[in-house]
Amino acid sequence: MSAVRTLPSAAQPMTSTTTRPKLLTALTIITPIAILIGVYFALVYAGQEAQEGDVQRIFYLHVSAFAGAFMAFGATVFAGLAYLRTRNPKWDKLGVAGVEVGLVLGLMNLTTGSIWAYPTWNTWWTWDPRLTSDAIMCLTYVAYLMLRQGIENVETRHRFAAVYGILAYSTVIITFIITRIRPDTIHPVVIGNSPQNAQGGFALTPSMIAAISVNSIIWSILVPWVLVWWRIRLENQSQRVQAKRAQLMEQ
Repeated sequence: MSAVRTLPSAAQPMTSTTTRPKLLTALTIITPIAILIGVYFALVYAGQEAQEGDVQRIFYLHVSAFAGAFMAFGATVFAGLAYLRTRNPKWDKLGVAGVEVGLVLGLMNLTTGSIWAYPTWNTWWTWDPRLTSDAIMCLTYVAYLMLRQGIENVETRHRFAAVYGILAYSTVIITFIITRIRPDTIHPVVIGNSPQNAQGGFALTPSMIAAISVNSIIWSILVPWVLVWWRIRLENQSQRVQAKRAQLMEQ
């Protein structure tokens, strides 16, 4: 009788732990396929831009990478608020995962923008408000990771990271809106009216709108969330290894 009573309670954790990896496995398979579909839309389906030619196609990754960073950094804000309310360490894991994934996508956005700038502006870098704010955004989150490592007390580190992650999101918002509030920027606005001084602007055709929409959806939903999920699982595995190591050292 006792064996019968303990069987369901032992089976329940096994079910909950196996359903999540199955979903993650499915998303991990779907995401690369979706990225390839996005590449097709960017390189084949979208028509060639009349003024910039094929150089304009880099904007499909450039804009989509920022959309992904926007979502990943937003997850850090959510995690920070949740941690400050509950003090549950799982939210700290989500927060740092969001920063790491968002930083990679932010650097992709910055790099592709620089690659586009050379043939368009005849320089790899200019201190345009948009480029400068983008660089400040990335450096802000680099500082998050560096300062986090310098705090030894776990609770203090988690609390600091939560507050910092919330405040740092202001750099993301500024980077997003700066081309719309600074008339002196030469950076074009992909969706909406560009500033008067914009150099390298282009008019979106229906095929271009489809390409940028598909890629933005893929890079803002599938890519960041799959990477964040894997990063959290990696952190959980790392903590289990550290706990086992500590147990062996005590024996």
